[in-house]
Parts: sequence; C-alpha cells; structure tokens
Amino acid sequence: MSRHLLGLGALAGATLAALALGPVLGFSGAPAARLVLGLTAVGLLAVVLVALARAAGSGAPPAPRPGAAGPPTLLDTSVIIDGRIAGVCAAGFLAGPLTVPAFVLRELRQIADSPDPLRRTRGARGLDVLDQLERLPEVSLSFDARDVPEARRVDDKLLALARATGGRIATNDVELQRRAALEGVPTLSVNRLAQALRPVVRPGEGMVVELVKEGRETGQAVAYLEDGTMVVVDQGRRFIGRTVDVTVTTVRQTAAGRMIFARPRAEEAAPR
Repeated sequence: MSRHLLGLGALAGATLAALALGPVLGFSGAPAARLVLGLTAVGLLAVVLVALARAAGSGAPPAPRPGAAGPPTLLDTSVIIDGRIAGVCAAGFLAGPLTVPAFVLRELRQIADSPDPLRRTRGARGLDVLDQLERLPEVSLSFDARDVPEARRVDDKLLALARATGGRIATNDVELQRRAALEGVPTLSVNRLAQALRPVVRPGEGMVVELVKEGRETGQAVAYLEDGTMVVVDQGRRFIGRTVDVTVTTVRQTAAGRMIFARPRAEEAAPR
C-alpha cells in the first residue's frame, strides 16, 4: 500500500511541477488541458494525504482501559475463590492492572477438577469470578505466562514474580501476607478491607438484631450482623426467633474477629 501511495504522490508532484514550470521552459498547452491536469494533480494529492492520515491513525496505540496504569496486582487463588474482589473492582476501590499468573490459573483449574464436591464448587466459583473481572470495563485483567521453575509452591512463585515485576499480591492467605511483609512485598487483603468498612459500634449504642440461637452462658442468645459479626445478648434467650432492640454493652476484638455483647432494651426486658 505504501508503494502505491508513493507512486500517486510522485505522479501528482510531477504534474504540478510540469504545470508550474511549463511556461518558463517554453512548454505550453491548451488552457482546458492545463486546468484538467491541475485538478487531477490536486485530487491525487488529496487522496494521498487522506490515506496517510488514516494509516497514521491506525498505528496509534489504543487508549488504555481504566485502571491500566501502575504496578500489577497479582491475584492469589484465595482471593479469586473468595469472590469479593469482583465487587471491590466494580466499585472502583482497586486501581491498577490485575494479573493472574499461569501457575495460579493452573491451581484454580485443578481445584475445579477436584473429585471433592466442595473443592470443585470453590474452583468453579473462582473461574466464574475471573469471567466477571474480564467483563468489567473498569478492570484491566491480564494473564502472565511466566513461571518460576526454581520455586515449587505457589506462594513462593507469587513472591518471586511480585519482586520481579515490582507488583503487589492480593490474597486472603494470612501466612502469605506475613511472609510478604517480611520480604518487603506489598499485599492487599479483601478481609482487611471488609474489617475496615465495618460500622463502628460503641457501648451504649442501640441496634436491632434477630436472635437465632442460644448462647454459651445461661440466659444468653446469639445474633449475627450482615458482615458475620456475632452479637451475644444477655437475658435474650426468651427472645430467640424474634427481632429485638438491644443496647451494646461491650465490644471485644478477638483472634477470630469482633464480638459484640449487648442486652435487651428496658422495654423488651421488662416482664410481661
């Protein structure tokens, strides 16, 4: 195509040059013929210029997708299976390109092909999450075919690839997070994000909960908030199966998570 454009340009240039220099060199022609030649040359130049402009436009790099700048975030198997990463990305809380290493995808497929029904379900959910991420216009998702043959475990491979790319690891694996912190590799945890977004509850505040089962101590009943936080209600056993107003008495942070202790409000606890 470029040879054709050069030929057209050369022909147009030669024609215009002949028309311009003809009187000087003693060449002349009918005015009508000169007009036709001039218009033809101008038309050829216009065709060449338009074609060149289109060719230059087609060679321009495509506009990057949102979030396609910055260091990569390597997705661990645990955070993919968890599923909440898709919602986090859709809400715009995770910037930068997402990368799924080949060895993570291989592990995910092995889980999806497991003979154990529970593992197979978790693996299938992880593959569905990747499909969701690929469909999100806000997300730039890529797959990295590189392997780390000197490392045997997926965690070791992830840490090595993160160091090589200058990226970070998105994982819910607490042990991997600890290792990454020791080796200076930044990590993202959906669990930590969820904990940070939990509503702040203070002693003396009220809430409405549904008591679903008995507690460990006499007279206690247990409820659960939407984020899974356990609420232990003293003197609430007789309200099991009901939705009641309670007053928070204590908030404790344990290794398993947050626990809230409460008691029924005065009008609920009053004998009837």
